[in-house]
Amino acid sequence: MGVVLASLANGALPGFGQIFWICLAMVGARSGAMGLNRVIDARIDAENPRTADRHIPAGKVSPREAWFFTVGSLVVMLLAAWMLNPLCFYLAPVAIGFFVLYAYCKRFTSMAHVVLGICLAAAPIGAWVALRGDISWQIVVLGLAVLFWVAGFDIFYALQDLDFDRQQGLHSIPSRLGVDRSIQLVRIFHVVMVLLLLLLLIGTGLGIVYFLGVLVVAGLLVYEHLLVKPDDLSKLDAAFFNMNGYISVTIFGFTLLDALV
Repeated sequence: MGVVLASLANGALPGFGQIFWICLAMVGARSGAMGLNRVIDARIDAENPRTADRHIPAGKVSPREAWFFTVGSLVVMLLAAWMLNPLCFYLAPVAIGFFVLYAYCKRFTSMAHVVLGICLAAAPIGAWVALRGDISWQIVVLGLAVLFWVAGFDIFYALQDLDFDRQQGLHSIPSRLGVDRSIQLVRIFHVVMVLLLLLLLIGTGLGIVYFLGVLVVAGLLVYEHLLVKPDDLSKLDAAFFNMNGYISVTIFGFTLLDALV
């Protein structure tokens, strides 16, 4: 979506090489961030029944192998950033710093969900920087929409670890606010997300097709929230994995269609 908005602003399609390096940077960043999270949280994951079968606690991957994979992924990200433009390369270590910060956040602050939102908000902003070499308010708005979206559904995800986090002295919004107030906060976050997506109608060249896409996304968010109830978290995985996959593909698809039209 960041690529589409940058292309509209440029009035030209990106080259194959730019798309290739953007995708490689995305894969490197995502893989490296997930690797850091798994390595740094290996001990905590081993003690949590929900995560005890993850690769490192279960002995499927050694810590050394995980570190090799993680460092290799981040090197790929840095290489791709270097191939795109200097600003991408200079900002890449900042993104990596947030990846590391997120992995440690639960040990000292309940704002880990917001930090995760910042990490993923960097994705569309990074794509914009890759194609334009600058930062504009429009792409920052999209980044903020991603931040509130991700922080919201990560709070949902953390509901299943509420008791474990409290027992271990780990910090999260659910462990601090409880189930009811956490769900209310997620609703606020996702309303803000939709409002920010609507704000992108200003100054981006997007029109009615994109607007319809935002309405569909709003409907999917409503359905996601209907799946998660304070007294019934049995459909949490469906809300977290399935619905968020549909939401991301939907908003991208409508954005791309609007740009093509």
